[in-house]
Amino acid sequence: MALAGALPCLAATTERPDATLRAILVKAIAAGDTFTDRFDAEVWLVDMSGRLAATLADPEERIEILRIAHREASRAGLDPQLVLSVIQVESNFDRFAISSAGALGLMQVMPFWLDEIGLHGDNLLQIATNLRIGCTILRYYIDTERGHLARALARYNGSVGQNWYPTRVFEALRTRWRVR
Repeated sequence: MALAGALPCLAATTERPDATLRAILVKAIAAGDTFTDRFDAEVWLVDMSGRLAATLADPEERIEILRIAHREASRAGLDPQLVLSVIQVESNFDRFAISSAGALGLMQVMPFWLDEIGLHGDNLLQIATNLRIGCTILRYYIDTERGHLARALARYNGSVGQNWYPTRVFEALRTRWRVR
């Protein structure tokens, strides 16, 4: 979903997955939770919930999104705050967002991914499904780009060779989500 005055975000790219990414996504469907310390979980959730309150009024929905975002980011080996930054830029935390290109949900995942990984009946507007697939795709692109985060973000968004999208994500990370 494009933010006001922004170029459209085509997240999780329109590029069809290769066999390696397809296998990673299928495997990711079975993984579990990642908070190992209850105190750390509470501190992180309370902190991030406060930062998200102005955007998302319902505290139950905020905590659900944050808990799942942390779980899926951690499972994929991503910084949870980076994932929150991507979500902010992609959908501004509108779990029902639909882009002009047809990308769906918080991380604006293209629907063809469900067919590619054999999840024909799943719903990308479901928070857990959207974040599991979005985080897995982002991790794959970071690995593909050998850790070069700006290139990986541009690939995720479908804007390879351009810097406008990574710049927005980095700005969101710096100004709103980075743990101080």
